[in-house]
Amino acid sequence: MKFSAQEEYGLRCLLRIAKYYDTERILTIPEISEAEGITLHNTAKILRTLRLGGFLESERGQSGGYTLTRSPDKIYIGEVLNVLGGRLYDEKFCEAHSGAADICTNTIDCSLRSLWKFMQDAIDKVVNNLTIKDLLGSESQLTSLINGNAALQIVE
Repeated sequence: MKFSAQEEYGLRCLLRIAKYYDTERILTIPEISEAEGITLHNTAKILRTLRLGGFLESERGQSGGYTLTRSPDKIYIGEVLNVLGGRLYDEKFCEAHSGAADICTNTIDCSLRSLWKFMQDAIDKVVNNLTIKDLLGSESQLTSLINGNAALQIVE
């Protein structure tokens, strides 16, 4: 299973902007592009998606750029991923993957559907309990947070 480049880059852009949330600093597309090693075109496209998703606001003009619309501790990773790429599994999953048939040949009794749903539930459990603020810490801090938080445990 892979996350798309848009999902990864989108999170990286949000994290870059979130670092300056408590300051007056507004980051521009070229600054974010250079800092993250993403092309200007992709950076602009991703920031537009994040703005339309309600995570960013933009300021036009010479001193313009992007800022968060709310505090990093109020932006959940799950909602960001849903805006950037959608869910791995949802109720219409089987309709979209039916092959040449109108409906999937395993619609009645499908063990794969159970697997996809379990995986989506496990992912949701983690990403819907982590915020952008949680990702601003170090890798070891995030690992400790995940290991120490019962809400983030996938298997109980």
